[in-house]
Amino acid sequence: MVSRDNAHTIRSMFNRSLSDRLMLLATKVHCRRLLKRFHAATQDATRVQERVLLAKIRRNADSAYGREHRFDQIRSYADFTKHVPLQTYEDFEPYIARLRRGEHNALFGSGQKVRMFALTSGTTGKPKYIPVTDQFLKEFRDGWNAFGIKALMDHEDTFLRPIVQITSRMDETHTEGGIPCGAITGLMAASQGYLARKYYLTPLCVAHIDDPLARYYTIMRLSVPVENVGFMVTANPATPLRLAKTAAQYSETLIRDIHDGTLWGELQVPGEVRDLLAPRLRAEPARAAVLQQLLEQHGELLPKHFWKLGFMCNWTGGTLGLFLREFAHYFGDTPVRDIGLLASEGRMSITMQDGTSAGILDVTSSFYEFIPAEQIDKSNPDCLRSHEVEVGRDYFIVLTNSAGLYRYSIGDQIRVVGLEGQAPIIEFLNKGEHICSLTGEKLSEYQAVTAINQAAASAGIRLGNYVLSPQWDDPPYYRLHIETAAATPHSALDRFCQAADRDLCQLNVEYDSKQKSLRLGRLRINLLPEGFLEARDQALSTRYRRNNEQYKHKFLLTQPGEDHDFPIVGIAGRKPDTPAPAGSNGAGVPQAACPPVRHKQPASTGRSRRAGTSGTSLSGRKTRSSE
Repeated sequence: MVSRDNAHTIRSMFNRSLSDRLMLLATKVHCRRLLKRFHAATQDATRVQERVLLAKIRRNADSAYGREHRFDQIRSYADFTKHVPLQTYEDFEPYIARLRRGEHNALFGSGQKVRMFALTSGTTGKPKYIPVTDQFLKEFRDGWNAFGIKALMDHEDTFLRPIVQITSRMDETHTEGGIPCGAITGLMAASQGYLARKYYLTPLCVAHIDDPLARYYTIMRLSVPVENVGFMVTANPATPLRLAKTAAQYSETLIRDIHDGTLWGELQVPGEVRDLLAPRLRAEPARAAVLQQLLEQHGELLPKHFWKLGFMCNWTGGTLGLFLREFAHYFGDTPVRDIGLLASEGRMSITMQDGTSAGILDVTSSFYEFIPAEQIDKSNPDCLRSHEVEVGRDYFIVLTNSAGLYRYSIGDQIRVVGLEGQAPIIEFLNKGEHICSLTGEKLSEYQAVTAINQAAASAGIRLGNYVLSPQWDDPPYYRLHIETAAATPHSALDRFCQAADRDLCQLNVEYDSKQKSLRLGRLRINLLPEGFLEARDQALSTRYRRNNEQYKHKFLLTQPGEDHDFPIVGIAGRKPDTPAPAGSNGAGVPQAACPPVRHKQPASTGRSRRAGTSGTSLSGRKTRSSE
């Protein structure tokens, strides 16, 4: 029998008190009004978009950027396009540099303040700093509220049930002006209302655990004791899989910790975080006994065994949809709701049903323009408004938001799949032609080429042609196909591989983050026969046109499987995918690979575990002004 003290576990936080019910009713009324207003806006989206645009212009007319671009003369969309050109992040960098020093009037009008900078990877070696103001945060939160209330209304039994929510720190670093930089999810969680925060299973302090294994394990240590989890929400589908695999790999340790009311002492968890978590780590022998029985019954301990999940929320579009193939094994038939097209720069769509990445354009938060996909390499492409796009066609999104970004080419390619009133229903396809995003890292061809060339120089490798290609595995990783001298020592290739991986991490903060959190594997190298890539490029360049002098070698492929015709000499520790071609300079040479990070299951112990400018296209290509 469970004692009175042990019965008073963390689950007592989730008792449906009268005050909670009353607050929930008020919240439902507010959110339903918000959702109703959003649907009404979609029916009059053209005029709503005009109002959204002019409101952002007027709000920042007295900023330095607004004065330089004559915001005081903008009265219409035509005026807007006359005074503000299409732009990339690099065009805004001088203004954002001033913001980082504390000069708020560089991009924003009087009375506005930058609360933080959301960090995300750029197309060059530096991360992008996206300013977050109160207005931007409100619009970001309104979009989440509209998404969330619709998802909860579609899964009514998940109201007032615990939530597994994964967030990151908003203060990973600070600017020279003292402004925090990090993840906007951290700021949203910190400023979330009482009712929502009460049902979070993981407190904010968990985001301060830097070691990925320690963080994943701690999240599951706090969450697995609660059977009646309503839903799990995180952007990247790799994260719930990593959580599930962590619980499965360390199931015996996890059960022991739940039984004893401890947290594995060998984990790299800061002491202050352990102190904050201590009140939540109650001993629950009855729950541990149930988990042990499930482990013995199934041979492994998975979320589909120990949770009664109502639904899951994460991205499902683009290459991230590949992760969903593993969901059934770990989460059974739990429905998945795509969280919509959103980025550090703002939310762009709101999904309204499970099983699709398509969502309604969020016409109330930002102003949108659309460049036809076939024109993205032109220096002066056509720009269409939301009511001018066509169903079935692909476009690149151009964003004007409350983060001080105007006519900003975000690089996301979408397809219009339908209409809701006057608002397009869009689905994410991929980042731009020269960007690959296996797990959200948004690696650009520029970053890939820079890192590989730097690494070759530092390792003393004389490279021929090469291609970096995404590979689907557990976890996904990048394979670098290279042509180099057959006599190159393996030790030199290993140094080159490690240097290239290190340089990619330094050039792309999200590549680094995904590797540290074990969602992205280490770089691997494959040796190609000399001349293979040149012959392949020649064949591709003449496939549709003769003498196609404009064909450019791709140093970065963007979709898994695009290198299906490449010979694979071998992968370290595995059988080769295909035999090396006879006579190739790589025959019999094993593939170089950076060593993976591995953690051992701890042995059982009795000790406590508490202890765009002219002439440049928006895709980044140089173009002739006559194009």
